[in-house]
Amino acid sequence: MITLSLLSLILTAPVFGQIVYNQAHNITSLVGTWSSGSQNVVTGSGFAQPANESFIYPPTTGLSYSFTVDGYYEIARYRMTGNGSQPSCITGVMNWCHGTYDLVSNGSIILTPFGDGYQQIQDPCAPISNFVEIYNDTELYQQWNIYQDPVHGYTLLLYQFDGSPLPPQWLISTSPNMLPTQLLRNVTATTAKSAAVLLANAGERSWSVSSLTGVFSLSAALGIASLLL
Repeated sequence: MITLSLLSLILTAPVFGQIVYNQAHNITSLVGTWSSGSQNVVTGSGFAQPANESFIYPPTTGLSYSFTVDGYYEIARYRMTGNGSQPSCITGVMNWCHGTYDLVSNGSIILTPFGDGYQQIQDPCAPISNFVEIYNDTELYQQWNIYQDPVHGYTLLLYQFDGSPLPPQWLISTSPNMLPTQLLRNVTATTAKSAAVLLANAGERSWSVSSLTGVFSLSAALGIASLLL
């Protein structure tokens, strides 16, 4: 039954334009650029340089999501994670990806990357202290809603596959601030990663609220479901 419900979630046809915008759920459109916290992390050319797989480091951590009206998205994420047993071993992760999104009729969102996403991981205590790797995970968000915050205005909440929320993001532009919505470097696109690989890299690929970001891949969700059969 878990498998059937998960498959029905994934296989339901996308339905752009069928979201109800009202005071109780989504007071405005998802389209635009959203950013968390101090709003120093913003999608677009001021964050990622895909041609040479580099980043422009913002002064603070955070996350930013952008969506277009015709179904494209971009994500910029920067986090720092402490180590209680080794306070000097702070891990920094810069993450960027883009692709297409589907608004599923049950209220979830599926993000499918183009295949040219990447992330930089820095850990002074690791055998390799600084490296860049491909980030190409399909991501599932169980639900989303937009409400009016009395201080920050329009506020976006995204909920991960397990229902846990990401930090709130505030609308900073109704016009999406994004890099071109196409493949931006030569790569061999492989969007379907195995659950084993994703779980092995959970410390690098999970984006928790405590580290100011939150993501779990669709393929990892499928792997968990198979364990429960």
